[in-house]
Amino acid sequence: QVQLVESGGGLVQPGGSLRLSCAASGSRFSLNPKGWYRQAPGKQRELVAGISSGGVTNYADSVKGRFTISRDNAKNTLYLQMNSLKPEDTAIYFCLAEESRPTTYGYVSTQYWGQGTQVTVSS
Repeated sequence: QVQLVESGGGLVQPGGSLRLSCAASGSRFSLNPKGWYRQAPGKQRELVAGISSGGVTNYADSVKGRFTISRDNAKNTLYLQMNSLKPEDTAIYFCLAEESRPTTYGYVSTQYWGQGTQVTVSS
């Protein structure tokens, strides 16, 4: 059973830093943690940062220069280093992973979400 275990959220003052982790496990196939999303109250879930299998990263304009996504392939763990946090960064942060399962007709991809971790930026 695929599990994405997130950690690292919490309460931080504006200008502070947090580091989120997402450990992916439980698949017999290729399971690739690939992105962080967030959802603030009353808003839609949005992409914060993504990383391809080749290590190419992309970021939402609102976090460029402040957040850094990275992955430890040996641990199958995804990270999000968040610096210079702002109150508008307050949200539940979710990790996304993609499983690629081989079939007779090619690969079938399935996406999995973590349970979410709360990040609150407030003085």
